[in-house]
Amino acid sequence: MTSVPPDLKRVLLIDDDEVFTRVLARALSARGFAVAVAHDAAQARAHVRAEPAQFAVLDLKLGADNGLALIPELKALRPELRILLLTGYASIATAVEAIKRGADDYLAKPVDADAIVAALLEAQHAPGAHDEVALPHAPPPLKRLEWEHIHRVLTECEGNISETARRLGLHRRTLQRKLAKHPVREAD
Repeated sequence: MTSVPPDLKRVLLIDDDEVFTRVLARALSARGFAVAVAHDAAQARAHVRAEPAQFAVLDLKLGADNGLALIPELKALRPELRILLLTGYASIATAVEAIKRGADDYLAKPVDADAIVAALLEAQHAPGAHDEVALPHAPPPLKRLEWEHIHRVLTECEGNISETARRLGLHRRTLQRKLAKHPVREAD
């Protein structure tokens, strides 16, 4: 086993997409990180127990596993771990839920390595200082609000489609059709 310099930043990439993790691992290594990879929740827990990573980049969807559910487990194993949640299904509801569960930051895919590095190192450069969130000039479209509400309720139901449909007063198939649609993009 090779010795890693103490000042080297260690990051654990947790994503079931092997191509994405390979590309991101290469990009982060080029930016001075020692990178480890886990492709599911069990591998992530085992790695966090064994290795003292400072950072974790976690995908919301890990095949059969849920990244949101993994956040508190990782924080319990290593409270100082800085967790960045990535998702291709960005919504205000999932961002809020991720932060409530212990994530330190949240980014929507597609995202580049520089944005990930900036999010990971934000606390080290300016502790307690966060950028102001720019508010939209106009309210989001109704379809966007509906999509976010559905995903918030789905998160509250821990991914249970039947329970989510019951709480929303929708037929299960109707809910599945709505979930299959991509969110409405907000106007710039």
